[in-house]
Amino acid sequence: MPDGTVLDADGLARCPWGAAPADYRDYHDSEWGRSVRGDSAIFERLSLEGFQAGLSWLTILRRRAAFREAFHGFDIDTVADLDEVDVERLSTDARLIRHRGKVEAVVHNARLLRRWRATEGEGVLDALVWSYADTASTPRTMSDVPAQTPASRDLARTLRLRGWRFIGPTSAYAALQAMGVVNDHLEDCHVRSQRTR
Repeated sequence: MPDGTVLDADGLARCPWGAAPADYRDYHDSEWGRSVRGDSAIFERLSLEGFQAGLSWLTILRRRAAFREAFHGFDIDTVADLDEVDVERLSTDARLIRHRGKVEAVVHNARLLRRWRATEGEGVLDALVWSYADTASTPRTMSDVPAQTPASRDLARTLRLRGWRFIGPTSAYAALQAMGVVNDHLEDCHVRSQRTR
């Protein structure tokens, strides 16, 4: 993979990972690095990052519709109400990643988040994640993009201390990038200037 932006067939410069295949190009151009707000939307992204651990993002991206269906649109209360029978069913669903620990983590995290919202109010996860907003990142090449940062290490540590499962500094940073909390579109990428918070 090239280190800098790639001039694609449509004449647009893209981050090299976002040029192909088409699934990545669409995700790169319309979603990655764009602002994601709200507890449920952030819960979904963190859950998908947990499922991605050890796998390619393309695997998750191609199964995202099935994840959304299986986890009821990542509605926090609905997922928190899933029981052991549901966990078993989801752990054997071939459309998903069949990893019981990851399925259990999503249900556990939904229950945890429901408790946080009951005591701290709606938007508690949104406020926590967006407290790590970084406007200083302007990578010129992929070599300038870290796998993790002090902020992602702190976010992962904070979430884990509060009981969150399946989060580490690398997956936390990937989530911060994907949700637009950090803008790691390369400097010459056509999406960088379009991105809004």
